[in-house]
Amino acid sequence: MAEPLGKLGKPDISNYRDKRKIYLVPLIFQGSNSPEEYTEKFDLYWRQVDDHINNLEIRIGKADHVYHEAIAFEDDDALNILEKYSPKTHEITLDRCRRGATLESTEDKILCDESADWERCLMMGLISEKAAKMISELYVDVSRKRYEHINSRIDQTLKDGEAGILFIREGHMVQFPQDIEVFSIAPPVLDDIHRWYREQRTSATA
Repeated sequence: MAEPLGKLGKPDISNYRDKRKIYLVPLIFQGSNSPEEYTEKFDLYWRQVDDHINNLEIRIGKADHVYHEAIAFEDDDALNILEKYSPKTHEITLDRCRRGATLESTEDKILCDESADWERCLMMGLISEKAAKMISELYVDVSRKRYEHINSRIDQTLKDGEAGILFIREGHMVQFPQDIEVFSIAPPVLDDIHRWYREQRTSATA
């Protein structure tokens, strides 16, 4: 079970020195036409995330690995893709790589691409109930396989005593190995962002 950051207090580092650790970061995005009020929250969110990761690294252990949703490559190729896909997490990742962390190939590209395609189909809205049900089942099945692959990559690469950062969207279904301590990073502004999205949906349907 993930340990909420706000309840972490000041743990004795000896309790975690030999354990595998994941610093779990909810991945949020910004559209090209995002209003200024959202942009301000978005920028603050990533500043707070970076601060919280730094705090965990000081208290529990530096990040040895970075795992990132949608990244199916390693080394410079992965960093170049990440810079286009998510500039904010690219900044955080690049900083950790310069300190010695490794950006891992996290996804299976075929499963990731298939999942994205089925998700796009569902978001389009379908007239046929049968087609919607079929596509939904396909999406759920490939998502399960995709998250199993992510779990496997973490399990294979994260060694005893090491820590890793995982950037992934909320609502993911990754089931971490039982011997991994998971610390959920939830900056205060994340609640404001959720509230902002709810208000936008309400005003759009009013």
